[in-house]
Amino acid sequence: MNETLNITDRSRLRRSHERGHFDRDSINSILDAQPMCSVGYVIDGIPFVTPTLQWREGNRVYWHGSSASRALRNSRDAQVCLSVAILDGFVLARSGMHHSVNSRSVTLFGTAVRVEDPVEKLNKLARFVNGLFPGRYEGLRPDHVQDLKATMVLGMEISEGSAKVRTGGPNDEEEDYALPIWAGVIPVHTSVGEPIPDPRNIDGVPVPNHVQTFKL
Repeated sequence: MNETLNITDRSRLRRSHERGHFDRDSINSILDAQPMCSVGYVIDGIPFVTPTLQWREGNRVYWHGSSASRALRNSRDAQVCLSVAILDGFVLARSGMHHSVNSRSVTLFGTAVRVEDPVEKLNKLARFVNGLFPGRYEGLRPDHVQDLKATMVLGMEISEGSAKVRTGGPNDEEEDYALPIWAGVIPVHTSVGEPIPDPRNIDGVPVPNHVQTFKL
């Protein structure tokens, strides 16, 4: 069953509320389609926003970074806001005011929980790597103890938040449709280029299938 998140004062959409989605399927599909995210914290009264990569496991979302990061070190049990956005197109209208973008976005609110157990942290990082490149983690050299110490993994429950989706063409004033002005949509797509091998690769090492078939 497609569960719906509770609508709170923080997650409620004030403008264009008809574009809002609170069901898990909509939220999960956007999180799964875009690994890049921004995580916002407030530390000593000062706001910080950190770009990083996220991945979802069930009803939880995780992100990682350097243990030396001030934001991550101060984020334990802190209230955070995680946001993901995907640009799908530029919408050109007949007036500057009605220009817009077609996009999909998710904004989540919650408490950041640090993954402390080394075994659990290792499992999370393996899920992260394999989620992008299936089977890659098992072919890598084992992580050193220092690797784990230098990496912090945080997560939070997907329980408060919303998705916002805009599709379609411009919404102009009725009288503006008679103007001789081009209007429409310029679609935007993310494409993956040809892999560029590291010049220090050992001769004869084949390009893995998860590299050849990678796509977003």
